[in-house]
Amino acid sequence: MNLSDFEKTNYSGLYISKAAHPAFGKKYIARFQYDKKRYVKVLGYTKKDNLTKKAALTLLQKFRDSIVNTPEEEIPTQKLKNSSPIDVEKNQKLMEENKALKSILGDFKDVDPQVLKDGIQKIYDLEELKQYQIELIKLQNYLEAQNLRMIILFEGRDASGKGGAIRRITRYMNNKHYRVVALGKPTDTQKNQWFFQRYIQHFPTGGEIVLFDRSWYNRAMVEPIFGFCTKEEYEIFMEDVVNFEQDLVRQGMILIKLYFSVSKDEQKRRFDRRINDPLRQWKFSEVDMQAQDLWAEFSEKKYEMLRRTSSRAAPWHVVRSDDKHLARLEAMKIILNSVDYDGRNYALNFEADENINISVQKELMQMRKSQNY
Repeated sequence: MNLSDFEKTNYSGLYISKAAHPAFGKKYIARFQYDKKRYVKVLGYTKKDNLTKKAALTLLQKFRDSIVNTPEEEIPTQKLKNSSPIDVEKNQKLMEENKALKSILGDFKDVDPQVLKDGIQKIYDLEELKQYQIELIKLQNYLEAQNLRMIILFEGRDASGKGGAIRRITRYMNNKHYRVVALGKPTDTQKNQWFFQRYIQHFPTGGEIVLFDRSWYNRAMVEPIFGFCTKEEYEIFMEDVVNFEQDLVRQGMILIKLYFSVSKDEQKRRFDRRINDPLRQWKFSEVDMQAQDLWAEFSEKKYEMLRRTSSRAAPWHVVRSDDKHLARLEAMKIILNSVDYDGRNYALNFEADENINISVQKELMQMRKSQNY
């Protein structure tokens, strides 16, 4: 390779051939000096490469990094000759840790640091949840052994985290003994039935858990706001639902009502993410588009629902869900604390986090001051 056939580019160390090969085009080479040694390498050079200057510069940088970044095992002899034994041992330990982390993280320099940080945090979060997911399996086994029935209602504004919580709660459960129910619009036949009838047909049998991703409380919030029910139908529901739930509990049903309370700013952030992320765009609907504009209307209906339908037999558990992980953790605790099941691991913390697991009274008081939730 004759260097007289190449000329400098405007990037240090990157050269390009003066003449173009008829099949391969112009040739790029990397040429630089480091630690009194000269390094030269042809960059690419196959028909499929078809290098641009930008691509060649990237290859140059990778080649330079492979030379300049001295392997960790060489550092002690080069850099620590005059160090004390303690310093050498400390630095050796740091290098070993660094090497171990690099072997796990791989090409972490090519990943957005925030994406990497979020990914690592998710691993820690998942590990924390696993201990409670083990308890949920114990709970499920107990319900089956005792032939008990459980219903868990998940309510909340759009993008409040209900679906994600359901997925974490059921992640390791025996799918033969639980069902997730998410009902769509009622049919013409269902519209003419007793309102609760279409929900009752999905109720659990002995030893089973049914998780409702939205429930009969659609009539307390969504339906009146969008005109899917009359004012009279709304009032009848609000008057009847407490007695309906008390009857369920009296007949042995374990009923847990979870309301995921997301702030207005966090809901907007999640909507924006859905719009801009191709993996989440399917989640965004026309109803979502109106959620922020109708925030005050939803707040009014939420306030009335919590005030009028939380009873001693079937209380609401309000879960602040701006932090998804903490919301999921608290939801699991609420479910686990609803039954005195066998084999409970008392080493775990089952106490409610009062910053996340909010009493109905506290939530109503907060809503009287601000409609942020």
